[in-house]
Amino acid sequence: MKRLKINPGNFLLALCGVICYNEKNEKEGVTLHYLVIFLISMVPIIELRGAMVYAVGYGLPYIPALMVCVIGNMLPVPFIYFFARKVLLWGADKKYIGKVFRFFLEKGERAGQKLVKATGRGGLFLALLLFVGIPLPGTGAWTGTLGASFLNMGFKSTVLAVSLGVVLAGIIMAVISTGVFSFL
Repeated sequence: MKRLKINPGNFLLALCGVICYNEKNEKEGVTLHYLVIFLISMVPIIELRGAMVYAVGYGLPYIPALMVCVIGNMLPVPFIYFFARKVLLWGADKKYIGKVFRFFLEKGERAGQKLVKATGRGGLFLALLLFVGIPLPGTGAWTGTLGASFLNMGFKSTVLAVSLGVVLAGIIMAVISTGVFSFL
């Protein structure tokens, strides 16, 4: 029986349901790292921001890692846009899950109101792009899409603004993760 070597990243692999790889098979390990960043990118709150830190930490090439992270982060967007609001409204009055559903419902409404307040209806596209693109806690693709759905922003413009914002956030996180600002 082969023994697997334990390294600091194995806990993330295990969390994503991926079997830890044998370091002798480097090609398989790289493929699993791409799978891990793809899965991390789909997780709310962590999203692409955490996946790019992981990718840089494991030395994955920036452009392919960014593409995988963007695809992973954008995959839930249509579902969030069309269904999340309906599910949250349905569950808001339920006994056991109502508190959590109300929290996310209020968060989405606040995000939408914040965008309209900052820009008016005309600058909503740019505001959504920047809201998603600037990597701060609670400003990712999930929250931005939910806010856009509450504002009845069109699907195509929502997807385009969120996509561009996700790419911007990925570039910012890659630059920060490589230590470009370490001289400060």
